Amino acid sequence: MGGAIVCTMSEPATPPVFTDPGASLLLTDLYQLTMLQSYLEHGMTETAVFEFFVRRLPERRGFLIAAGLEQAVEFLERARFTGAELDWLAGSRHFPRDFVDRLAALRFTGAVHAPPEGTAIFADEPIIRVTAPLPEAQLVETRLINILHFQTLIASKAARMVLAAPGKRLIDFGLRRAHGAEAGLMAARAAYIAGFAGSATVPAEARYGVPIYGTMAHSFIQAHVSEEEAFENFARSRPQSVILLIDTYDTEAGAEKAARLAPKLAADGIKLAGVRLDSGDLADHARKVRKILDGHGLTEVSIFASGGIDEEALLDFAKTDAPIDGYGIGTSLTTSSDVAALDCAYKLQEYAGRPKRKRSEGKATWPGRKQVFRRYAADGTMVGDVLTVEGDAGDGEALIRPVMRDGRRIGALPSLDDIRAHCAGQLARLPAPFQRLEREARYEAEVAPALRELAAQVDRETA
Repeated sequence: MGGAIVCTMSEPATPPVFTDPGASLLLTDLYQLTMLQSYLEHGMTETAVFEFFVRRLPERRGFLIAAGLEQAVEFLERARFTGAELDWLAGSRHFPRDFVDRLAALRFTGAVHAPPEGTAIFADEPIIRVTAPLPEAQLVETRLINILHFQTLIASKAARMVLAAPGKRLIDFGLRRAHGAEAGLMAARAAYIAGFAGSATVPAEARYGVPIYGTMAHSFIQAHVSEEEAFENFARSRPQSVILLIDTYDTEAGAEKAARLAPKLAADGIKLAGVRLDSGDLADHARKVRKILDGHGLTEVSIFASGGIDEEALLDFAKTDAPIDGYGIGTSLTTSSDVAALDCAYKLQEYAGRPKRKRSEGKATWPGRKQVFRRYAADGTMVGDVLTVEGDAGDGEALIRPVMRDGRRIGALPSLDDIRAHCAGQLARLPAPFQRLEREARYEAEVAPALRELAAQVDRETA
């Protein structure tokens, strides 16, 4: 066939089998592997120290809650390439076979230091420090940031909501709006650490032990002939936790129907625990519904609200004393809608025993291994942090502590409930302006003279 153009293409490499993508060392940026190849080819395998930290806090975040350490440790302990992944990498032709073969034996053999999970942290303070041979410490960067950044972001958002709604029950409703399955699960965990009562995400209980909660959707009501029928059918199917969604058609009319059903259920030993509002002016509806319920003698029936709620709404509800006992919070939590990302970095601070410092405009780092000392007032309130070099004397509580040695954790990590309790203690010790979420509240770590001198020394050596 004269003039025909025949195009030939090489067969793509067979995709590797991911049993758990989050545990795979192949889940990384390409440049981590390109740097790793060069490190190995040139014998650059001496000890490196990297620290992950937030350069500056967002305008709407006076503090952060460090979260994700447990998952970071689990990743480091399990980190390795599977045979299928190495076969794919070799078949991709991005790297020579001898380099790919060397990856088969790669394991994390280093040390990790970090503040306890659930600790309040501020700009420049390490969330994790990794000390390991350079190739290992470099390769794990992407996944560590992926884990720690997201959970810290969500825990910090959730903590603001907890502070904005003292004494209220908060439930994570965000899985359906989360950016993927893992994000939904990790958000449930992070929110629970910060003080949420639980989550609607079912696997969060199976995987992490986060209590799960759920009521019903409007579709359940619509599928029935009447609200009364829907309410009663649900109550008799789920007598241990009867919370009725009352705003499918008319909120106050729904409240009246639920109130009239309550005595009938009570006669059969079924208690109406609460009603849920999901639309409209939640505070106004809550006042009207409370009046209806109280008028029927149902003073112990709680009012639960959901739908477009964030910490600003919670503050408004608190100021107006809205009679709402708990909240389901979705999109604003799991997407951290007002602050979608933190200005964070995982940077080399030392290599082969020599401190290192990045001096890029607007992105300069403090060199060396760090420690943070936190001081408290007589009443236990945080009054100031000092960022200094490891080994420098300091007053107060040392926040950065050993977590892993020789690639293995040092003892058991705290339980999720212990982490949650630690976080509650941290929130209680924040200065009052932070607890009130005041926009002008500022708390920055003081940089110790020893750290400033080390930075000057490194600058002189690299000038």
